[in-house]
Amino acid sequence: MRLAALAGHFGRDVERALLKLEALLAKARADGIDLLVLPDACLGGYISDLRSPDPEELPPALDADGPELKAIARMAGPMTVCIGYTEMADGIRYNTAACVTGDGILGSHRKVHQPAGESLAYAAGNTFTAFDAPVGRMGMLIDYDKTFPEAARTLALDGARIIAALSAWPASITDRAERLAQDRQSRLFDLYDSARAAENQVVLVSSNQTGIQGGLRFLGQAKVVGPGGDVLARTGVKGGLAVVDLDVDYEVDRARKVLRHLKERRIDTYRSLLEKGTS
Repeated sequence: MRLAALAGHFGRDVERALLKLEALLAKARADGIDLLVLPDACLGGYISDLRSPDPEELPPALDADGPELKAIARMAGPMTVCIGYTEMADGIRYNTAACVTGDGILGSHRKVHQPAGESLAYAAGNTFTAFDAPVGRMGMLIDYDKTFPEAARTLALDGARIIAALSAWPASITDRAERLAQDRQSRLFDLYDSARAAENQVVLVSSNQTGIQGGLRFLGQAKVVGPGGDVLARTGVKGGLAVVDLDVDYEVDRARKVLRHLKERRIDTYRSLLEKGTS
C-alpha cells in the first residue's frame, strides 16, 4: 500500500483549510495513496502559546459529528485519512484526531499527555485504542503522546501494526536554535518516531505542522518509519509529503520473525505501571 505523511501549515481559518484539503486530498487520491496522515490541528490551528494560552485566541472547536469532518470523509473517498482538530463535546474542549474514509469515522483519539500549559486550553483524553481500517489495524497518537513509550505500546498490544502520529510540534521555546534542524525538539521529534516504531516493531506514519502560530515555530519533518526504526521517507522543515510504498504485514512479520518484542516482554520483572511514585 502507499502511505503518506504531510508536513504543512494550517491556521485558524477552517473554511480556508477545507479548501486547501480538498485539493490536497484529490491529488492524494489521484496518486494512489491509501493512507494519508495529516497534522494535528489541521482544522482551526493549534494554540499560540504553550505556557499561557489566551482564552480569547483558542482554536475554533468543532463537533465530531459536524459538517467539517463529514466534508473530509467525502473528500477521502476510498482513502484512509487521519486529521487533527479541536473537538467540543459536552461543553469540553479536546485536542482530537479522527480517522475517516468515505464511510465516515473509523476511529478517534483524544490527546492524553499534555505539555506545559496545554491543560489550560484542553481537557485530557484517557484511552489508547486501536481500530480496524482498510489499511489494516492501526492506532493514533497526538504529538506529546509519542514521548511516552507506554502510549504506543498500548496500541501495539491492541493489535495496531500502523501507528499514525499527528503533531503540531514546535521548536524549543526555551532554547531556540538558529536552524530548526539543530533544535533540541527537532532531534527529539525524530528520535521518538524511530524509537516508537522499533520498540514495537510497527510502521509509524508521522505528520507535523510547519510555519508559525503565534509564538510557536513548527518543525515539519513528516516521515514514514519502518518496524526496524529506519526512516523510509521524510520531508524537511518546509511543507511537503513523505510517501512510501510498503507491504505493511510483510515488513512487520519480517521484523518479528526472530525477535518478537511484544511477546518477549518480561512483565513479571516490571514494577506495576499503576503503582504510584517515580523511584
